[in-house]
Amino acid sequence: MSPTFRRYKGYSFKIYSNEEERMHIHVIKEDHEAKFWLEPQVELAYKGDFSQHEINQIQKIVESDADFFKEQYQLHIGGRIDD
Repeated sequence: MSPTFRRYKGYSFKIYSNEEERMHIHVIKEDHEAKFWLEPQVELAYKGDFSQHEINQIQKIVESDADFFKEQYQLHIGGRIDD
């Protein structure tokens, strides 16, 4: 199950279950997908087919909601294994 934690301007922000331990968020719009690390700071992990202009916009959204996404990640995944 991959819940969507936010929808904004056509973007869906999701977390995939059991993918990997490091906190991250996937951003999907139509058939494009990007991935951002949430720790230790927000950082682009995978750009997909988004333009650089869109990636810059998406990164601003992820940065502004990073704390919310981290909380949701912990709730969804059930805590960090290495904590």
